[in-house]
Amino acid sequence: MWGTDRGAVSRKRALVAAALATIYPGLGHVYLRSWFRALTWFGLSLLTAAVVVPPAVIQSYVSAYDAGGLSAMAQVSQALPLEAFLAILAVRVLNVVDAAWIGLGPRNAARSTDGRTCPNCGREIDDDLDFCHWCTTQLDGTREESRADSGFL
Repeated sequence: MWGTDRGAVSRKRALVAAALATIYPGLGHVYLRSWFRALTWFGLSLLTAAVVVPPAVIQSYVSAYDAGGLSAMAQVSQALPLEAFLAILAVRVLNVVDAAWIGLGPRNAARSTDGRTCPNCGREIDDDLDFCHWCTTQLDGTREESRADSGFL
């Protein structure tokens, strides 16, 4: 990541996180290593579906999958009430926006900066490491120089 623009890296992280969040809620947050938010979005999406989708539609999904696979499920999905569709869509869109926001935003601004911090992710790192153990950004020279200094070569 040497020589790259931090803004470009942040935009790339945000795009990847948003694309993954589009596939399934919480997946973009897993990519960003925001574990609590990932579990929250995953749980919220399941809870929303459990609350707004009528049991008859869920049963028809299961029987359609058993009978004809994904193509039959696509036909049954047209029976989903508009209110349920909009609620599920709202959760998914908010999930994508949140993943992109976390990917773009200043990471870990509330953390203590008493020690050395990574120039890429902003997290605190150990002084004896030559890379960030959070985002794997190479820091202060190469590994060979660090090994030579520490007597490993």
